[in-house]
Amino acid sequence: MESEDQFEKHVAERLKRLRVERGLTLDQLADLSGVSRAMISRIERSEASPTAALLARLCSALGVSLSVFFASAETEPSPLARRDDQPVWRDPESGYLRRAVSAQGTGSGTDIVEVEFPAGAEVRFPGRPSGRSQAQHVWVFDGVIELTVGDTVHRLEAGDCLFMNVGDVHGYRNPTDQPARYAVVISLGP
Repeated sequence: MESEDQFEKHVAERLKRLRVERGLTLDQLADLSGVSRAMISRIERSEASPTAALLARLCSALGVSLSVFFASAETEPSPLARRDDQPVWRDPESGYLRRAVSAQGTGSGTDIVEVEFPAGAEVRFPGRPSGRSQAQHVWVFDGVIELTVGDTVHRLEAGDCLFMNVGDVHGYRNPTDQPARYAVVISLGP
């Protein structure tokens, strides 16, 4: 597994590579994502670690899921994703830990992510366009989370599963003093 410094460098390189591949300037990506040009530049230089909400906005503007963003271009495609090889990222703001469980480079239209969500943590997402054909299931293994989807707050406990459009999710919150663990299964659509 990568060290935190190596992973931050990977995030910086990946963001710049995706932006350049799409022919976007820093200003264009800033306009599309609503993230300041200065912040994007700092992330690309490994001077700032993006929060989950900020990274979600950048990925949406680039047209990729977080799992695709974290996938290593150097990794050989394999149907098997060993735990030690799965990309892990910690949100610097909420402390949530995100593990991309899916095998990389298989061409599958589904991503599977495991999340460890700290007690009392919250992640808010600004409104995002929901026309990207991405849907997701959130399946809680342990603890409690509250998801704000559109105008509705759903309280999910162990064993509960909720289906939604990715763009309709406005926030995740752990209202308890215990950590929560859940899976997110994302359908990337056509």
